[in-house]
Amino acid sequence: MDQRHNMEHWPERVDLAAAFRWTARLDMHEGVANHFSLAVNDAGTRFLMNPNQMHFARIKASDLLLVDAEDPETLKGPDAPDPTAWGLHGGVHRACPHARCVMHVHSIHATVLACLQDSRLPPIDQNCCTFYDRIVIDEHYGGLAFEDEGARCAALLTDPRKKVMVMGSHGILVIGDSVADTFNRLYYFERAAETYIRALQTGQPLRRIPDEIAEKTARELEAYPEQDTRHLAELKAILDSEGADYAA
Repeated sequence: MDQRHNMEHWPERVDLAAAFRWTARLDMHEGVANHFSLAVNDAGTRFLMNPNQMHFARIKASDLLLVDAEDPETLKGPDAPDPTAWGLHGGVHRACPHARCVMHVHSIHATVLACLQDSRLPPIDQNCCTFYDRIVIDEHYGGLAFEDEGARCAALLTDPRKKVMVMGSHGILVIGDSVADTFNRLYYFERAAETYIRALQTGQPLRRIPDEIAEKTARELEAYPEQDTRHLAELKAILDSEGADYAA
């Protein structure tokens, strides 16, 4: 029997590794520069995250680091996480126990949205409605996400209804209850941002959905049963059928 399966939090490791692999496949990564994390204790301060400078396309469940946001020695170990990942993800996990999973990427369409003077995502289609009044926009980019910047960003996520932060001039940060919940939200935000950016490129007037319908649609989508878990399960099934080693 493979002894790696005896590692702590093995099912969570497998889910997170699958999310890394699929994010790479969708070209939503940024080389070796972005990070995902998943809290594994009630306080949210102990979490799994990707090793420093490893490409998403190669990450396996056994590669994931288990770190402690309350331990100042974390950055001194041989497998220390990237300092910016520690600053951003550690800051969010320390301040926001409701953020069980945190995914930060510089995916192209979400980042284009983050670069606009007005980074709001109007409800112009069903995917955009998913995020109606559920987005925080960070208007004050402060450089690389070391600890002070991470703490500043975390302070913007106090409303548990708002699980997407458009990081102005930077990228996107998405939080959720699990890997499946968070990846599903990340995926659909990028799709919604792409629709909006492409619609802007036509130069034609946008068809905006009324606010009350946008809110109704958002609530309906939030209550849609098992969509996130089934989404991730299907992605894992595809990876398994291809013989991918993400679960090793």
